[in-house]
Amino acid sequence: MYAVVLVGWAATGTAVPLSAHAYQPAAFQLTQAALAVLAAGVCAAADRARKARSASAVDGTPKCRSAVGASLALLIPAFGWGAIGLPMHFVTLASGSGVESATGLVHLLLNTCGGGLLAMVAVAHRRGLRGRCARCGQGHEGRSDGPLAHPPASTASARTRVTAYALVCGLLPWTVVKTVWLFGGDAIGVSGKAWRDDVEAEATGASRALASVGVDVTVLAALLGVFLLAGLMHRWGQVFPRWTPLLAGRRVPRLLPLIPAWLTGGALSVYGAGLLVYALLSALGVVPGLDPVGVFTTTGGMTWMVAFGGLSFGGLGTALLVASRSYAARSRPVCAGAHR
Repeated sequence: MYAVVLVGWAATGTAVPLSAHAYQPAAFQLTQAALAVLAAGVCAAADRARKARSASAVDGTPKCRSAVGASLALLIPAFGWGAIGLPMHFVTLASGSGVESATGLVHLLLNTCGGGLLAMVAVAHRRGLRGRCARCGQGHEGRSDGPLAHPPASTASARTRVTAYALVCGLLPWTVVKTVWLFGGDAIGVSGKAWRDDVEAEATGASRALASVGVDVTVLAALLGVFLLAGLMHRWGQVFPRWTPLLAGRRVPRLLPLIPAWLTGGALSVYGAGLLVYALLSALGVVPGLDPVGVFTTTGGMTWMVAFGGLSFGGLGTALLVASRSYAARSRPVCAGAHR
């Protein structure tokens, strides 16, 4: 489906944004379509390798296994890069600002789904190479298509909780600066009046309503991320708590918190790391200094804001990855009827 959509866009000359001021050329779209066809072939090869292992066949399988593993290692980043903009699209939609580019959003969702499905294939393939069940990851004999046994709800280790909450403290500089501006104060060379007149005045929908009471929409989105982070590390993230009507006491579907945590955490951690590195190189003079734009009046203020963004996005994203790793391990079900 991905290949068909990309070929259709290339044939009709559909504009798909590549960056803020550039669009994808047809050759780039056709290259992505070819990679999608290659990915389908790799998945088919992974399935054949799995069946060969099940039949205890060894002829020709080692080379096939290596080729599948190497191909997946290259293809997952090729599709996964598109998911980096997913949190930004979510904030834009939640604030009522609308969609800047429908084709851009569709392309992002296709990349995200493609990268996610390939990651699932890679996990199953890796488990098979280790002689483990591709479904539950455990070493056992017998069928792997019966009911699953879910572990009881548990809390993340103290080490995981301390690490995640320390990382999420990176949100503080960004949150403090934005809140100071919304209440009319001055910070890092930007006056609160200029921020409200030039930036918040252009906001629409929920974003403008929140700004009127001193709440920045990006700060609110970050708080939703912190709520997700807390759920990943505590028991109520595995069993619905009493304050959830109709669902209290039921088991939380495992992928319900994991999918947004993986997508958001992966995108934010990469984006935040890039901002931090650029701000550091700019401050050291390795790359040209950031020219002040908009309400920013000094290069220093612009650099600090980029660094605050890196700390905020990178800290929250990495914290979500740390917490989701713990949650995935604590909530992983096993094949109930298999012999260990």
